[in-house]
Amino acid sequence: MSYAWDFSFLPHYSLVLLRALGSTLKLAAICLAAGFILGCVFAAARTSRYVVLRLLAGAYVELFRNVPAIVLLFWFFYTIPLMTGIGNDRFLTAAIAFSLYAGAYFTEIIRSGIEAVDPGQWLAARALGFTPGALFRDIILPQAIKKMMPALANESIEVVKLTTVAATVAYPELLYTAKLLSDTEYRPVEAYTTVAGVLLIALLPMTLLLFRLERGMRRSG
Repeated sequence: MSYAWDFSFLPHYSLVLLRALGSTLKLAAICLAAGFILGCVFAAARTSRYVVLRLLAGAYVELFRNVPAIVLLFWFFYTIPLMTGIGNDRFLTAAIAFSLYAGAYFTEIIRSGIEAVDPGQWLAARALGFTPGALFRDIILPQAIKKMMPALANESIEVVKLTTVAATVAYPELLYTAKLLSDTEYRPVEAYTTVAGVLLIALLPMTLLLFRLERGMRRSG
């Protein structure tokens, strides 16, 4: 039996889809920025000389890397407000949950990049009097980023796709909007195919930018 595709309803919802795309990109941008910052902080702790810092960073990574993102989202949206009495907010709870989740993966990517830097760089910087913070920021991290760009690019794309999980708490991003269109127009195949196409179009420039950045870093290194 052949299926009769019908996208004729989409023009009526173009503004709704654009707003949903904006919500998706806003959440993704926050999660990428916060996740990368968390990754830098905990990667520095993972490679620290202090055992306590390494243990704390390791506990963070194992907790947030091994718990499904949807479970984290439910905890921040439902469980923690029930336990604390603090009101929840769809955007804020999704941003916190996904930033912590992404940060655990960024931590391991950045840690592996740091450990790939020649140990002689550490010794030379310390001999020149660099403080630990300046050493990490000015000497180690720029070199490590070149080595971990492919993994960082892949994880960045995954974080953007991860934001679709926020549909489970009715955050008005693309996947949630697709469900609404499907329920309204009774065209689930077209609604979800449209969302896949919108995400693909939105991610292609990001993929190209990351590829060019990676290639530029290889040339400069």
